[in-house]
Amino acid sequence: MPTEFKQFDIICSTYEDTSDHHYVWPSYSLSPSATKKITKEWRILEKNLPDSIFVRVYEGRVVDLLRAVIIGPEGTPYHDGLFFFDIQVPSDYPASPPKVHYRSFGYDLNPNLYSGGKVCLSLLNTWPGDNEKQNWNPSQSTILQVLLSIQALVLNAKPLFNEPLYDLFSDSRPWVKKRSLRYNEKVFIKSCKTMVSLLNSPPKSFGEFVSQHFRNRASTILVAFNAYINGQANIGDPITTTVAPEISSFTSVDFKMEAAIQYPKLVESFIRNGSSLESMELLDTSKNMRKELARYQQEERDRLEKRICQLVVVGVPLLLIAVFCVKKYVL
Repeated sequence: MPTEFKQFDIICSTYEDTSDHHYVWPSYSLSPSATKKITKEWRILEKNLPDSIFVRVYEGRVVDLLRAVIIGPEGTPYHDGLFFFDIQVPSDYPASPPKVHYRSFGYDLNPNLYSGGKVCLSLLNTWPGDNEKQNWNPSQSTILQVLLSIQALVLNAKPLFNEPLYDLFSDSRPWVKKRSLRYNEKVFIKSCKTMVSLLNSPPKSFGEFVSQHFRNRASTILVAFNAYINGQANIGDPITTTVAPEISSFTSVDFKMEAAIQYPKLVESFIRNGSSLESMELLDTSKNMRKELARYQQEERDRLEKRICQLVVVGVPLLLIAVFCVKKYVL
């Protein structure tokens, strides 16, 4: 990442610089005490942000408006992605929590992140917590805590368990584990779609950041994507080689079908963004998917034949009994 792009910065801004911000209008005037609280929070952010979170505050709106980006954590279906959040400090802050909008591009890639941008989090008072300690506390809670909570509790390795009721189950149950893995596949596809959308339309003040991030990580993302399509690993698992020696069954056929569409689009976006991919072996998804489709169709034929045999074994005796009964009572 370019050294000149600081973790936290207050940037000179005009209306044009903030025109794509979800909370650009209306602006709020805060009391002197609230302004003092916000200024203190900016210092906290500047000193304590982890390497994977970047924040910009706008000089023209230094009191109430900021934008943050979180890099998807390793070991999750969000790995290497960028997730942007528009934040506004309300007029009665800190009595009320900040307003947070996820820039989703229409993709709901987490039970807590809606396609319309809503962020469900007990710390934001947008989701009921298990106890009051999880809710916003005006005397203790901070914007830094909000960002860290999103990173750790929302962008996690098993997001399905953020869904109500699923948190009651353990993934040791085979059907729950399978559903969780399939959910991660859908999340990764939507994350890749988000990458393409970000490269096509980066948020203002983060254009170069987005471009450089994906130039740096394009190969890593595609190596993992290759392995997922080949069935070499589950989504988010460590990748040890570029391409699996043969197709296996870690990932589902549905994922591979969708990936065959999204992978070339992602490659095209990375190349258009200036990534140099000559050194890596790009996957021929069309050839790969023809093999996978042929295997899938054969499995379906085998299952159908087995089902027909079962029906014949059960059905023929029942038919004979029915014929016998008809003859007995009719004749």
